[in-house]
Amino acid sequence: MTLSLRQAVWLCAALSVCALLAVPTVLPSLNGEARLTLAVFALATCAWIAAPVDDTYIALGAGLALTATGVISADTLFATLGDETVWLLICAFVLAAAVARTGLAGRAAAFLVGGARTVRQLVHLTTAALVVTAFAVPATSGRAALAMPVFLALAKALADRRRLVVMLALLFPTVVLLSAVATLIGAGAHLITVSVLWEQTGERLGFVEWLLLGLPLAVVSSHLAAETVLLTTTSRAERQGPVRITPALLQEHSPTAVTGPLTTAETRCLLLLGTVVALWCSEPLHGVPPAVVALIGAVVAASPALGTVRLKDGLRTVPWPLLLFMAATTAMGVALAESGAAGWLVGGLPGDLPAWLFLAVIVVVSTAAHLVLQSRSARSSVLVPLVVAAAVAAGVNPVAAALASTAAAGFCHTLPASAKPVTLFADPPDGVPTFTPRDLLRLSGLLAPLSAAVVLLFALTVWPLLGVPVLLETQP
Repeated sequence: MTLSLRQAVWLCAALSVCALLAVPTVLPSLNGEARLTLAVFALATCAWIAAPVDDTYIALGAGLALTATGVISADTLFATLGDETVWLLICAFVLAAAVARTGLAGRAAAFLVGGARTVRQLVHLTTAALVVTAFAVPATSGRAALAMPVFLALAKALADRRRLVVMLALLFPTVVLLSAVATLIGAGAHLITVSVLWEQTGERLGFVEWLLLGLPLAVVSSHLAAETVLLTTTSRAERQGPVRITPALLQEHSPTAVTGPLTTAETRCLLLLGTVVALWCSEPLHGVPPAVVALIGAVVAASPALGTVRLKDGLRTVPWPLLLFMAATTAMGVALAESGAAGWLVGGLPGDLPAWLFLAVIVVVSTAAHLVLQSRSARSSVLVPLVVAAAVAAGVNPVAAALASTAAAGFCHTLPASAKPVTLFADPPDGVPTFTPRDLLRLSGLLAPLSAAVVLLFALTVWPLLGVPVLLETQP
């Protein structure tokens, strides 16, 4: 196999790090387990960046290497698959399959988008609808695929206003990516963050806590991004003129009815989804863990009498590679923390940084990380364990730092290949007009600093009001 220049550079970098760690007299403060962990971590990170190998395969190989060398036990490796966040994601995908099967998404789109009378109303109603989908579909790529028929219907209705169609092609993936932070199940990276926090600090973020912190950020950042997309993609003249989106246009791209009375299956699914979300949000009142609620919902959704999807069909939609990736990278995080490698990596950082500057550095690095690591889950797997260790050393609340890093890493709009939703809308079917790389770069140049600033603002001012202080509680 011939290596490209980029692959060769990263391979040499990883091997150089491993060679350095193999010399006992170099870096004498590192013990054997920490050296092994750092070597595996360096190889895995460079492979995620440059190797044409599946991310999950790399993560599993790293987890096996750490287990085989005795850095972590086999029980630690396999126990990560039984974590309740993994079960939450599995059951959430079964519920999402039931919702997709009934066509409720098409009805919701017709109800919201059909009320738009101006271009700006259309943009913000579409944004609101996409934010809501974060509660029903637990993956950005799944939400993007679910939204594609709605986009195609809107593109047909606005066929004579090409720049508006291009604007919508940018709007859909932008909002899907930025609104994922609304819920714990919005992205696999969130579950990795929760697992790392639990393993390294003993702090457990549940569905309600994440919702309280993430939903306001998702709403603000999504609508600001929507306005940015509108203003950077269209001129004032192109934004003028009424729009009229009829249910008939949406119906052409939906296999199920978008108007009229709800069917029996749709009614059952709507009641089930509403009940599950209500129980998730009211966890402090009844004490039933979100994973158990999701499991009950999935069993009902797949039941012969009340369900709308067969269990085996629902399980086919579960991203099993992502679950294995999460388990393996969680084990890597445990190894970094327990071996002392994470503490050593952040030990050289200045300890007198102001909290706002520490968080600003984290947000900037996490925002830019998509240029190197395309996988959102891989970014969190690399960054969050180090961020948590550095935050503790700097006297910053690790929960605030981890959340800020994870939220900032949700920005990945610079290139068409930076995220699956962007890739999907960069090449829509039926020859629909779409954005160019130049359009994407223009948007990214404005949206990246805006998104980072919003995350930093929330971390410093809003989250402390919601119970997540900037500094550790032990700090004076």
